[in-house]
Amino acid sequence: MEITAPSSPSNLGVRLEGLNISKALCDEDIQSIRYQWVTYGVAIFPGQKLSLEQYENFSQCFGPYGEEPFLIPLREHPHIVKLHRKPDEEAAHFGGAWHSDWSFQSSPPSATMLYSEIIPPKGGDTLFANTADAYDDLTNEMKEKIKNMRCIHSAKVPYAKNGVYATEGKKRTMKIHTSDEANKTMSHPLVRTHKETGRKTLFINPVYTIEIEGLKKEDSDSLLFELFIHMAQEKYLYRHKWEPNMLIMWDNRTVMHMAEGGYDGHERLLHRITIAGDQTE
Repeated sequence: MEITAPSSPSNLGVRLEGLNISKALCDEDIQSIRYQWVTYGVAIFPGQKLSLEQYENFSQCFGPYGEEPFLIPLREHPHIVKLHRKPDEEAAHFGGAWHSDWSFQSSPPSATMLYSEIIPPKGGDTLFANTADAYDDLTNEMKEKIKNMRCIHSAKVPYAKNGVYATEGKKRTMKIHTSDEANKTMSHPLVRTHKETGRKTLFINPVYTIEIEGLKKEDSDSLLFELFIHMAQEKYLYRHKWEPNMLIMWDNRTVMHMAEGGYDGHERLLHRITIAGDQTE
């Protein structure tokens, strides 16, 4: 396996080549992949030709499947979600704001995987932000201020019956299920400790983090906005440019991400799997 460490200041995005992940992997390879993934946040496997069954087999090397509460999976593969946008689609592209996947769950997914099949000739990059480095760079005063804070997470903004996807009014190829279940909330520490690396991370994001417990709304909004601006600085960002037949897996405990558009008039098709995580600390 040839390992190319990140060249960007964000310390995200390790490229792993010379490995055929369509075949069963030995324990040593799995351990090496896991180390690179948790160290660099995003692991990239270019040039992989996978069937959906092979994709599933690879994903299970890293833990049980996560739950997809508002995305409707493939009938024949109930743990795979089809991310498909057709050339004539008018609805906005999916995932276009900073978030950490399903952070409103009691045990949010540790990993998200995406496998690309049809990639447009322009646009469609995925951006990642390093929430561990962002925490490290905070002032001691800010670290002390937020160290015991907890935040409320909810899926209501995008997925409730009156949320973004329920009210967008334009036909969408991707199958999304909006529900009153999205109004439920979950509390997580603002500063999370990664159980594998021991690093502290800022476990907040603009889509699902709705308030800081115990603060007045204006104070909560102000502090969250300050932290979000800090986390999205260029020095923490990795821009991923897609190729067909490429698999990437990222660590939701270490990064937040967002999808870019810019490919109207072109088809884009990827398949997604999430891997179950653990409770936050």
